[in-house]
Formats: sequence, structure tokens, C-alpha cells
Amino acid sequence: MAASKDTITVRVNVEITPVSLKTIVENAKKSAEPDQRGVYRIDTAGKVDEMISQFLLEKDFESYVKDTKNYKDLAVKNSGLH
Repeated sequence: MAASKDTITVRVNVEITPVSLKTIVENAKKSAEPDQRGVYRIDTAGKVDEMISQFLLEKDFESYVKDTKNYKDLAVKNSGLH
């Protein structure tokens, strides 16, 4: 991931499809080497984090959040917690 911008880590819950998660796991296994017993040691949560972070940087999330039209009709779940 390109680190050309200053970033911070924000821990949030993000909804993705099961297919997306399955694809990330499958592709992470392809890029990893199994250990001596043939077991893949992959931090899948970390890989999801990397994939989403890279996507947000590459797809210009900053511009998206600056546009106030993108805030209309957003359902805030657990609004009592915010």
C-alpha cells in the first residue's frame, strides 16, 4: 500500500459480502507459503484491513467524504453509541 499520505488507524466494523471475504482468504493463501505441515499461517483480518485501506486510498475516499451529498440517507446503526 502506498504510504504517501499521512494516515491514522481507525477501528470500525465494516460490512462486506461473504464472497469478498472468501476471495481475500483464497488469494492470500495463493500468495503465502504453507509451513512444514502444509498449514497456511495467514492473518486474514489483517489482510482484510490491508485490502480495504488500499482500496480507500486508491479510490480517493477523501473526496468522497468531502461531498456532503454522500451523507444523505445513511442509516446509522447503533446510533446511541455514536
